Amino acid sequence: MSLLDFTHDPAALSWVASANAPDCDFPLQNLPYGRFRRAGSDEDWRCGVAIGDQILDLKRAFGAGRWSTAREVDLQALAEGDLNRFMAAPAEARRAVRHTLYAALKAGSPQQAALASCLVAQSEAEMSLPCRIGDYTDFYTGIHHATTVGKLFRPDNPLLPNYKWVPIGYHGRSSSIVVSGVDVRRPMGQLKGPQHEVPVFAPSRRLDYELELGAFVSGANELGARIEMAEAGSHLFGLCLLNDWSARDVQGWEYQPLGPFLAKNFASTISPWIVTMDALEPFRAAVPARPEGDPQPLPHLDSAQNRAEGAYVIELEVWLQTAAMKEPVRLMRSSFAESAYWTLAQMLVHHASNGCNLQPGDLLGTGTQSGAKPEEGGSLLELSDGGKRALTLPGGETRTFLEDGDTVILRACAVAANARRIGFGEARGTVLPAR
Repeated sequence: MSLLDFTHDPAALSWVASANAPDCDFPLQNLPYGRFRRAGSDEDWRCGVAIGDQILDLKRAFGAGRWSTAREVDLQALAEGDLNRFMAAPAEARRAVRHTLYAALKAGSPQQAALASCLVAQSEAEMSLPCRIGDYTDFYTGIHHATTVGKLFRPDNPLLPNYKWVPIGYHGRSSSIVVSGVDVRRPMGQLKGPQHEVPVFAPSRRLDYELELGAFVSGANELGARIEMAEAGSHLFGLCLLNDWSARDVQGWEYQPLGPFLAKNFASTISPWIVTMDALEPFRAAVPARPEGDPQPLPHLDSAQNRAEGAYVIELEVWLQTAAMKEPVRLMRSSFAESAYWTLAQMLVHHASNGCNLQPGDLLGTGTQSGAKPEEGGSLLELSDGGKRALTLPGGETRTFLEDGDTVILRACAVAANARRIGFGEARGTVLPAR
């Protein structure tokens, strides 16, 4: 908790009135980064900071505001729309920009008159991916998800022997990552069910979502150089929501022996705003003690600091809206602090432990974050018990897996005593028929 500072004051208010609402995702204490342009315009994508229901246009703010020479240097990359270059800056420089923007947006700031004209309503903006995502790796850290899904295939041995020794992950496809609001096309694929003598090529019939967080890498490490646990914090920029869409029938046929491939890489949806690790400092928590009999992490994946505050108290939700519904319904809720067997720092350190060179803007998925109870499954595969038990929705509709026209919405917020609640916005996607 050593990085707590004045920007985490829960009583602080902004001159942007909407940021002061108790249920606002983007109060003064948050200040997440994204890229946007005014809807219907052909202007270049530009970096912005979410504040209430507005966006501070950092290109315009750079010219309109009054900044010190040092902060002008730090703000230059953001003013030019290059969030990756800002991510690559030292952590101290990024933190100084947070302090500067916080002071500029705080109630009573002398910058208010200059910056008020630099605000754009979020309702009038079009969002893009927040940065260039060079590489994408998806981990499998949700212990309850791994256990429940494992039991569907291996009732007597749900977790493979390496699960509790090493953060399991696979390399995904960054080119098919889309921002919230982009429709997702039902994938075609090879399917081989019990009724098939040979595989068939057809639209997936068992389309699913997965509730995850995504962690963005900041500072790079050189090829061949490892990242130590003590350094992990400076190599993590922030978090977003991540829906790892999954074609379960394609996955069941293709995943052996090399793991997920076409069942996963047709689309992954992320929320447009990156909530910085600095903003999440008040929500750190001790890592839950491992059950008796579980191995302790190897020394390179362990530290006293990680055990004391490596978890984050983030509440996660999945909502579903069918084509026949007027309003979405919440399907489940879980807690990241209680569901992740491995921490963000351990995922990052393991990824670089062989000398793999991570780059600013690389994305690490956490894996599905399900709760311990059956009703807290982070995928329909879990909630429907592998498709054997249909969920009944308001209005009488039922679902085992997603149908065309369904909209999946992920939401999250970080909550803690003596801290201002901060949110992540939404990761939303609607399923279109196979092409």
